Amino acid sequence: MAFTETQLEKYADVLLWGLKTARTERYKKNDIILIRYDLDAMKLAEILQARFLDMGMNPILRLGLTSVMELNFYAKAGSRQLVFVPPGDEELCKNLNGSIYLHAPQSLTHLGGIDPKRIGKTLVARKPLREILERREEMGAFGWTLCTFPTAELAKQAKLSMRQYANQIIKACYLDVDDPVGEWRIIYKNAGAIKKWMNSMDVKYYHVQSKDCDLMVTPGEKRRWIGISGHNIPSFELFLSPDWRGTEGVYFANQPSFRSGNYVEGVRLEFKKGSAVKIEAEVGEDFTIKQIAMDKGACRVGEFSLTDKRFSRIDKFMADTLFDENYGGRFGNCHIAVGASYSDTYDGNAAKLTKEMKKKLGFNDSALHWDLVNTEKKTVTAHLASGKEVVIYEDGMFKY
Repeated sequence: MAFTETQLEKYADVLLWGLKTARTERYKKNDIILIRYDLDAMKLAEILQARFLDMGMNPILRLGLTSVMELNFYAKAGSRQLVFVPPGDEELCKNLNGSIYLHAPQSLTHLGGIDPKRIGKTLVARKPLREILERREEMGAFGWTLCTFPTAELAKQAKLSMRQYANQIIKACYLDVDDPVGEWRIIYKNAGAIKKWMNSMDVKYYHVQSKDCDLMVTPGEKRRWIGISGHNIPSFELFLSPDWRGTEGVYFANQPSFRSGNYVEGVRLEFKKGSAVKIEAEVGEDFTIKQIAMDKGACRVGEFSLTDKRFSRIDKFMADTLFDENYGGRFGNCHIAVGASYSDTYDGNAAKLTKEMKKKLGFNDSALHWDLVNTEKKTVTAHLASGKEVVIYEDGMFKY
């Protein structure tokens, strides 16, 4: 067994802390909580179900598709089946108060033979459901979090033993200490001081420089840095959703990526006037090009993120975006996401944001959100509106 009974209970404690922290309104009795889980994570799902029942809430449990089921769907579904949204899904989204996803994949490469356009059609068809949840989150009525449970496939793709893989999760989530929630509260507080410092600057643009990156990111108007908010367990990144129109230069993801059942390595994107005009990948280039052509916003940046190695205890490649985008290691990491923006990086009342306001402010809209990670030694410089330059990140740490 990957975890002891005590460690599973601690994992549940941390997930509940994350879910409560991720929502602005307090949870109450009779709230509806969706628990989505993969087969290997069933034991953790059982513990969470019991916790929510004890709290007087209504947990709904949904077992995810196996890799064979997912492959069957994309291989056999007709054009109408690809975009079919089951009755009841919209109603559920309109009434959900919380969601936890327990990620435990059986395969990471099972969709390698599927045309990426087919996967893209399904994502676009389900985008309205995501928008309902985003709006509920902006209103404070919905919160979410997620975590990873070790599987043989994850360990194999990360080139680790199951024990090594499980130990990395235990270490990263502080399940090896007496009071993991207490540790997360300390990290939350320390990150808050850095966010306050970052948000005090009037920044015209950020310049990211490393061996293979030379990228300029424009934060835009009414933006704020957020992160370590409970949404992901673990999460050590601080990020904002920039004005996509101000992205210029070259970005390189030296960290491999598993995306929609495909393996991708060495993604290089060249941006001009906010859009990726040149897309290359050392492995999985055709898939990458088609993903970034999914819709109008898929070729634009929706997120810019930095992780401080002093927070993150992750020091191994995990073949899992949740961990890899929070990599600490020697030099921390920077990542961008092509695709959808996060409206909670709006420096104001997100509930009042309309689609027109988001468009005017340069918040990107897409069915895609794909995190691409760079772990090279880098310097990030803030170019202020005053003309002053401030190095905000170097050697894997914020310079706060």
